[in-house]
Amino acid sequence: MPDQQNTPEKLQEFSQFVWQARGRGLSRRAFLRHGMRLGLSLPAIMAVLVGCGVEPAPRPISSWRPTTTPARQPSPQAVPSLPPPTQAGITAEAAPEVVPPTAAPPAPTPTGIAAEAAPTSAQARFAVIGDYGQAGPAAERVAALVKSWSPDFIVTTGDNNYPVGGADTIDANVGQYYHEFMAHAGSAYGPGAPKNRFFPVLGNHDADVAGVGPYFDYFTLPGNGRYYTVDWPPVRIYALNSVPWVEPDGVYPDSVQAAWLRRELEASPDTWNLVVFHHPPYSSHHAGETEWMRWPFREWGADAVISGHNHVYERVMRDGFPYMVNGLGGGARYAWGPIVEGSVVRYNADHGAMLVEATPERISFQFIVASTGEVIDTYVLPEA
Repeated sequence: MPDQQNTPEKLQEFSQFVWQARGRGLSRRAFLRHGMRLGLSLPAIMAVLVGCGVEPAPRPISSWRPTTTPARQPSPQAVPSLPPPTQAGITAEAAPEVVPPTAAPPAPTPTGIAAEAAPTSAQARFAVIGDYGQAGPAAERVAALVKSWSPDFIVTTGDNNYPVGGADTIDANVGQYYHEFMAHAGSAYGPGAPKNRFFPVLGNHDADVAGVGPYFDYFTLPGNGRYYTVDWPPVRIYALNSVPWVEPDGVYPDSVQAAWLRRELEASPDTWNLVVFHHPPYSSHHAGETEWMRWPFREWGADAVISGHNHVYERVMRDGFPYMVNGLGGGARYAWGPIVEGSVVRYNADHGAMLVEATPERISFQFIVASTGEVIDTYVLPEA
């Protein structure tokens, strides 16, 4: 049964408050008071404070991944695995809009990350879907589009299982459409894959403070499952966790998780390095942006960032670096808010997915509409 006290909307609002107030010298009591005014439980408040770096030490919560991880093929680039320490709030749809394109120091060891095994091919063709986890006609159309591409694998930008990540909804929301890409215990909708080719990230609707057990029980993921890498030369995917209340290693730029990402990017042997997580650092969605995920990705060696959370498609260019918001995988579409600096493509008229194709010489990103096959945006690296 969904947690009516600690809803994703309340947790999101409190996380934004904590991050914005983090540098103002507020007392612990002030943070607690604000969380309680929102109606959050004490465990929920403390989980957010840990994730945002206000509380110095992680607390044990049942939602963290257990120490055992599924068997998988080794990768030559693998980081050794270490033991790990309502549809609510959906806004009305706006009129469709299409804007055409315009031309550290060492950190504590993170809690268990490993790279998914790499294939032998030197090219990659994969799909990215976001905020797709709501069974229905839209999710079905997006899945049909994705399967028509015959992708090597699928990456998600989170919110895999509306409304709150329950065990009773996850197979209908995910397995119904993508079971043949997943190596798991089984789906009522069909057999899984001998090798996992489905790589989600956590979204706010996948996790309330009571736990994310269904997520970890259902998916087969490298390392601790909260953040990890996937090697598919010439691409390396860095799947991060941007949900503060279920990340003991933090979601801020000087966190343990961020230090791990920096080290991994600096040591990456792959040509293209893509960072994927749920909350967008920059977005023209009416609810705004997520400041705690504004890490120095380009300086650390990333080539692009792909996020979700906002049910739109948008490409934002900041100093020549692409931030793509891909949240039209099946959930109700969102309205636009103030247009942010650097927004060059915006679309919210229909659902769709992203096709990414990479060789050692180039990588292309296309956002494609599920119902018509229309290509809304094409972005290529290196830029001409």
